[in-house]
Amino acid sequence: MGDETYRTVMNSLHDGVYFVDLDRRIRFWNRAAERLTGFSTREVVGCRCMDNLLNHVDDSGRCLCTTGCPLQASMEDGKPREASVYFRHKDGHRESVQVRTSPIRDSNGAIVGGVEIFNTDDRFIAAMREVSSLKREATRDPLTGLGNRRLMAEKLRSKMTEMRRYGQQFSVLFIDIDHFKRFNDNWGHAVGDRALKTVARTLQHTARTTDDVARWGGEEFVIALGNTGDQEVAAPAERFRSLIGASRVHWQDQDLRVTVSVGAAAARPGETVEQLLTRADEALYRAKAGGRNQIVVAGA
Repeated sequence: MGDETYRTVMNSLHDGVYFVDLDRRIRFWNRAAERLTGFSTREVVGCRCMDNLLNHVDDSGRCLCTTGCPLQASMEDGKPREASVYFRHKDGHRESVQVRTSPIRDSNGAIVGGVEIFNTDDRFIAAMREVSSLKREATRDPLTGLGNRRLMAEKLRSKMTEMRRYGQQFSVLFIDIDHFKRFNDNWGHAVGDRALKTVARTLQHTARTTDDVARWGGEEFVIALGNTGDQEVAAPAERFRSLIGASRVHWQDQDLRVTVSVGAAAARPGETVEQLLTRADEALYRAKAGGRNQIVVAGA
């Protein structure tokens, strides 16, 4: 097979292919390699791959062009290899690729270079996206888009650990929509869902960056307030209550008012997450028993 026919075959492949000599200087670069990397043949032929042209790195970010290069290893020991790596596209971003490397031998069997075949690791990317999607589904409330009870429990455990180690204060708000059953009974579940979304969005868009907001279940929400202790917890609790009270649920030609009751508790040294939540829940119960649409701070 002549050189021109050989090039035509190489350029018809879907996989990127390039050849290097023993100095790791690129001697051939097919069209798929151009498409996948953004680098043209003219830009790379004659350059050395070890000059960090594609800057291959592994999962830990270790540069493989200077140490741990699969292509160099194949040329040294004559063994083919496969690896998942990340290369730097000409545009600057990283992409995941599956590479296969083999030595190139002359008619006498001596190694005279190497070949690398690569393609975007579509299966890996698809798997990672699926994992990410499943993780999001497992930790997000599908109606409101907020974190769910499971995610908030993880956040609270983390904050409790930070408090023990570094003395970082935090507090918890238990928020319950007042007379929520009336929304469902009087206007239907679609309006009940709107009420939940209205409260969720108000909390989400008015919380600080140090706060975590979640739908705990039913008509209950929980907020973990960062950097907030006994003396500070009442102010954000009242702010959330009043902002929700100033919101409205639009339904047909009506603007329905929604109010909430709030139980607040600042974390105490030595207590568990469960004990903290119990105190906040008890404060919420007192807020509802006292007439609703108010806040009660545990211990106050």
